[in-house]
Amino acid sequence: MTAFATIQDIEDRYPDDLIVLAAHPQTRELDQGRVVACLEDAGAEIRAILQARYSADELRRLDAEALSILKVYSIDIALYRVALSFSRSTDQIKERYEAAIKRLEAIATGKGGLTFEGGNVTPGLEGVSAGSPNEVLIDVPPRPFGSRRLRTPR
Repeated sequence: MTAFATIQDIEDRYPDDLIVLAAHPQTRELDQGRVVACLEDAGAEIRAILQARYSADELRRLDAEALSILKVYSIDIALYRVALSFSRSTDQIKERYEAAIKRLEAIATGKGGLTFEGGNVTPGLEGVSAGSPNEVLIDVPPRPFGSRRLRTPR
């Protein structure tokens, strides 16, 4: 299982937060092992939430766009976990964590969606693009006696 973000991603997004939150108390050096563990935990938490809607195979086929948004959520979740592990949590860190969890839960309930590499093609429906996983696709012939045919001439 891999994380959706790296230490470098956190440094790029929140360089000051990472140093303040993840510095070892005695050495004042970045505790990389703890940060990596929190990133992996964040990835597991994201997968656990999203598996309410997506299969493990679908989550392995996420495209670059979906991975980039999950990276942002992963960073916020991981920083919250790092802050808790060092007893250095702030309201701002907690709010970002809660917002990330709410967004992931919304995606899991269908109020958003993720995109995948290779697209979704259901056997027998080649050429029909699926909008999102778990979306129902119905292919029916035209109605022989629709409202247009049953109208009477004036």
